[in-house]
Amino acid sequence: MAGLTAMEKKLAEYKCNTNEAIQLKLVRFPEDLEDDNTTFNPEYSHQVFGDDEVAFGYKGLKILLYYIAGNLSTLFRIEYTSKVNEKFDCVEADDVESKIREIIPPGFCTNTDDFVSLLEKEVNFKPFGMLLHTYSVHNEEAGEDITYQIYKADMTCPGFREYHERLQTFLMWFIETASFIDVDDERWNYFLVFEKYNKDGATLFATVGYMTVYNYYVYPDKTRPRVSQMLILPPFQGEGHGAQLLETVHRYYMSSPTVLDITAEDPSENYVKLRDFVLVKLCQDLLCFSPGKLMQGFSEEMMMEAQQKLKINKQHTRRVYEILRLRATDMGDAEQSRSYRLDVKRRLIGPYKKKQRELAKMRRCLRPEELTNQLNQIDLNMQHEQLEESFQQLVSDYRRVLERLAQA
Repeated sequence: MAGLTAMEKKLAEYKCNTNEAIQLKLVRFPEDLEDDNTTFNPEYSHQVFGDDEVAFGYKGLKILLYYIAGNLSTLFRIEYTSKVNEKFDCVEADDVESKIREIIPPGFCTNTDDFVSLLEKEVNFKPFGMLLHTYSVHNEEAGEDITYQIYKADMTCPGFREYHERLQTFLMWFIETASFIDVDDERWNYFLVFEKYNKDGATLFATVGYMTVYNYYVYPDKTRPRVSQMLILPPFQGEGHGAQLLETVHRYYMSSPTVLDITAEDPSENYVKLRDFVLVKLCQDLLCFSPGKLMQGFSEEMMMEAQQKLKINKQHTRRVYEILRLRATDMGDAEQSRSYRLDVKRRLIGPYKKKQRELAKMRRCLRPEELTNQLNQIDLNMQHEQLEESFQQLVSDYRRVLERLAQA
């Protein structure tokens, strides 16, 4: 802070990191309100508080956003130890409350007593829509299997619109480029994950995560479902719920003769890894992916069978093939290893070959000095290094998928 005036140093003390200031909870029992172990923080807050993810004007700022675990009724409260405009003239604190109110729907509680009263009514909450899948996960801490259920819902379900308005607020904190969808468009499908738990002898449901899928029209009579948003809430991450959800959604659409294939909108790196695992798990028992056929190379049969039976497009089927062929390949055998490497690199080299075709056109069209400038940007040795690097990264990713598959 060298060079800052005394006033600037004083004002700097009133800057708060909003990722730390925002405290989220999913509340099942009144005692959860005072239990720090049930608190979690956002990964992102730039969409609400700007790129710096800072709120100015407060010391000890806490932005409390507590949700009842099932129906997500909300407690919103702001706490701080001091505020800048109480001590300084001509300086105004950020309007934190207005920023939060822009993303959370009205009807939230502002005091704990009202929130606890709503918590007592949580026993009446039931999941929305149609039950698609039930599964269990062993909880080491509890020493028992916990049951989870996946439902498909839409806006015709009573109360679901209001519930979804509360649920989608989590996107702002955990998806880097999140946006709210137009729920009046009937082509949206909603898939929800709930945990069943016991409270005072009654069975209750807690929200775990969800996925939204948009059904695009494909001429003349097909649809192409596209995964738009997918979020497993932080307390449940790392337990396999994302894979269960994605596989359940795939199986739901697989049964529809009007679905062409299933895609995703701007998928994250983590989503691609999850999809690889789920699609390989679905494809591994198809005859076209038997070890003998895998060693013969990627085939039309693989594309057709994956598309017709599992609604997987050509690009994703190719990745499935490469992962399963890696499993069938003895990488310690020089010939098998070389064959696999060349097969994958032939696909990876596509963009580089495109550059070379562009270069051939340049040779015919550009003046010598312009051509030299372009050649400096297309270094063949660098391309070979990048190709090898891409291959090694891909194999590393594929091995992780196969390790997870072996444990499934």
